[in-house]
Amino acid sequence: MIGKLKQNLLVACLVISSVTVFYLGRHAMECHHRIEERSQPGGILPLSALGGSMRTTLRTGQNLSTPFVYNKDMPLIFIGGVPRSGTTLMRAMLDAHPEVRCGEETRVIPRILAMKQMWSRSGREKMRLDEAGVTDEVLDAAMQAFLLEIIVKHGEPANFLCNKDPFALKSLSYLAKIFPHAKFVLMIRDGRASVHSMISRKVTIAGFDLGSYRDCLTKWNRAIETMYTQCLDAADKCLPMHYEQLVLHPEKWMRTLLKFLDIPWNDAVLHHEELIGKAGGVSLSKVERSTDQVIKPVNVEALSKWVGKIPADVLRDMAVIAPMLSRLGYDPHANPPNYGRPDPKVLDNTRRVFKGEFQLPDFLREQSQIQKSAEKPHPS
Repeated sequence: MIGKLKQNLLVACLVISSVTVFYLGRHAMECHHRIEERSQPGGILPLSALGGSMRTTLRTGQNLSTPFVYNKDMPLIFIGGVPRSGTTLMRAMLDAHPEVRCGEETRVIPRILAMKQMWSRSGREKMRLDEAGVTDEVLDAAMQAFLLEIIVKHGEPANFLCNKDPFALKSLSYLAKIFPHAKFVLMIRDGRASVHSMISRKVTIAGFDLGSYRDCLTKWNRAIETMYTQCLDAADKCLPMHYEQLVLHPEKWMRTLLKFLDIPWNDAVLHHEELIGKAGGVSLSKVERSTDQVIKPVNVEALSKWVGKIPADVLRDMAVIAPMLSRLGYDPHANPPNYGRPDPKVLDNTRRVFKGEFQLPDFLREQSQIQKSAEKPHPS
């Protein structure tokens, strides 16, 4: 009897959550912006509120009195991957482009996507939601509105808006369904380097045991397999980007990326460190663990820091623990690995980094104190 009561309460909570998400998104899209339109000379409006296809952007200096409009068919960009795989560097380089705005991690997007997955996995729960009128169509409309509102409103307008929440790409197929013109960038990094980085920098990630290289590599393998499989299934919409090749040959791979995204080339993407904290440039978070690294130009300082740090028994079993290493083109037995030779400019950047030329700006110095406090796990 008690078990049945708990089950009914859980179902009721899930239905209430679903309806709440739907109406929050709907009202945010259809009501809130109409108020802004009346009260401000310029604002941010959903496309449906204007009945047109006009756009404006603060980053490119276009007409600011024209409301910025948006809908599910706009060319969104999603950057993801396992944390500590170069996702922050990737978004910072894109953020340096005058027509692109990514911004900091939202953290709520992967959580709401995980909740949606939970609702869909249970056949019984799906049946109950359908009976309550909370159909897939209702949920999809609510998710579109909610996610779009977060992406648009947590930063300034731009011609191309992007989101960087690493684990959001666990739901890549679903995102491609509800945002038909979106494109995806899957950051891939040698799992040994990613895991060493999260352990050595104490980056808490839900489900990862930072006291065990074996456990973290197993979880890395599972997570990257999920995202990589979906990326391949959406080949025309998803570009796998190897972190090592991006830092060794940044111009080559940024040109490849911008062509894939249909964004015109701009040299600023190769100099993101010059635009940190500037208007229309790169906004960094005081609490994200990668901030103290992306203030530097593209360099190879972090490529092989993991060498000599992983326990011998884990190295011995590496091919079994993390079979995705081989699938992604890494030699599980190479220690140290040979990722390739960097471009001359990258070598020069690296020399400058080792000389200590790049320090945390004053406006980000609170980061060191904040990082010493307890952190909540990275959303999975």
